[in-house]
Amino acid sequence: MLIFRKKRPRLWLALLSFAGLLFLPYGCQMLRPLPPGLDVAGAEHPAGEIAFLRDLSFVDEDGRRRSDQQIFDAMLEIVRGARRFIVLDVFLYNDYVGAGGAPDRYLAAELTAALIAQKRAWPALTVIVITDPVNTVYGGAPFAQFAELEAAGIEVVTTRLESLRDSNPVYSLFWNVFARPFGNGEGSLMPNPFGDGRVSLRSWLRLLNFKANHRKTLIADRGDGLVGLVTSANPHDGSSANTNFALRFDGPAVLDLLATENAVLDFSGREPLDPGPEFDLGAGLAPSATSPSVPPASSTATTVQILTENGIKRGVLGAIEAAGAGDALHLAMFYLSDRDVIAALEAAQARGVDMRVVLDPNKDAFGRTKGGVPARPVAHELTSSDVPIRWCDTHGEQCHIKLLLVDYRDGTSVLIGGSANFTRRNLDNFNLETNVAVRGPRDSQPIAVARAFLELMWNNEPGRLVSVDYAVYADDSLLKTLRSRFMEASGLATF
Repeated sequence: MLIFRKKRPRLWLALLSFAGLLFLPYGCQMLRPLPPGLDVAGAEHPAGEIAFLRDLSFVDEDGRRRSDQQIFDAMLEIVRGARRFIVLDVFLYNDYVGAGGAPDRYLAAELTAALIAQKRAWPALTVIVITDPVNTVYGGAPFAQFAELEAAGIEVVTTRLESLRDSNPVYSLFWNVFARPFGNGEGSLMPNPFGDGRVSLRSWLRLLNFKANHRKTLIADRGDGLVGLVTSANPHDGSSANTNFALRFDGPAVLDLLATENAVLDFSGREPLDPGPEFDLGAGLAPSATSPSVPPASSTATTVQILTENGIKRGVLGAIEAAGAGDALHLAMFYLSDRDVIAALEAAQARGVDMRVVLDPNKDAFGRTKGGVPARPVAHELTSSDVPIRWCDTHGEQCHIKLLLVDYRDGTSVLIGGSANFTRRNLDNFNLETNVAVRGPRDSQPIAVARAFLELMWNNEPGRLVSVDYAVYADDSLLKTLRSRFMEASGLATF
């Protein structure tokens, strides 16, 4: 016993040393500076023409899945109207469908054809496609359509993810030392994680590093001005049946959007795009640290604000925390796990905010079935705090929407949506993300259209079954709760 007691301090010292080795990378990553131009909350600009668009999958009266789509038709219209430049930044741009069979729509090929046709029709047109390396399985499986774009004179810029912070730094410590220095190329050792064929082991090792340019934006000239689109949708064949939304707008907020994309071009090795002397890229853009998280909304004017990375979280928390008794909050979300957002929702419910939360059940992933993490443990936690929950009624597709609407008693509303799930990776300066905040009278466009869409998601309507009761996917598993919390905190998660 005496010998054991003498050795106990050494045991504790060894455990503390091991814990330090694990958590030191976390501290280093949080102190690592972001590339310039990230984590932004732009100025609140007067809205020009602005529209809310949606892709909706539902079950009809005969029990068949149907899709009613608007987003990619609007994107193709923007492409066909450009004469001077197009900047497209999208996370998933490929024709992989996984085990899901034939897609509802061949989105990647449609977009590729439209971009090439527009470039050929207007040879002086500058077209830049910013992509995440996931589309080539991190260099392990080239995507043929990117080669077609480049052959037509269109630039394909792969985001340099190594410039970003590591979301799971314990694994990244291994990755950066033992795998990253050797690069990647085509191989046949491992199955392709996204589709047919085989890839190198290094593709899998880089995949597990969990870094992403998760943005979904489109910017182009239109007549004498500019038009921008921010969406939750990807031009990805396997995602073609997903429920999504988009905001299309013009005016000075588009310049802020372009400035955020120029930041990605800059650290990815491409010169930022100069839209021309008639446009001032410096107007209005500010880092989120010096911008108010919730600028005051006017009772008569509708405004548009660009939010990226942690600037999104600041705006979301500000909008929720400003709500009180008599206000209404609508949330539709694919992944929800951020602890600060969950606490804010529970606090809002306690203050008497009228709440409606619709979540994807996290069971469908391109023909594969998932276990419901993180949505179901989080939903159990929220319902325990009396937050009303319904589930999207998915049948192979995903309810991929990321949308928050808060209606205040004074007649104003805040609508925030875009690429960002409400998770640590999406909101805490790890992924690249872009959202839009629209503020103004509750009956203004697109706020009224968005509200009607969220009401449909909650209530359904004859011939359109969109959501089901909480009991359908209720899950109080303690094991899933612990697993979800660990995955969120450690970064060892795909959400």
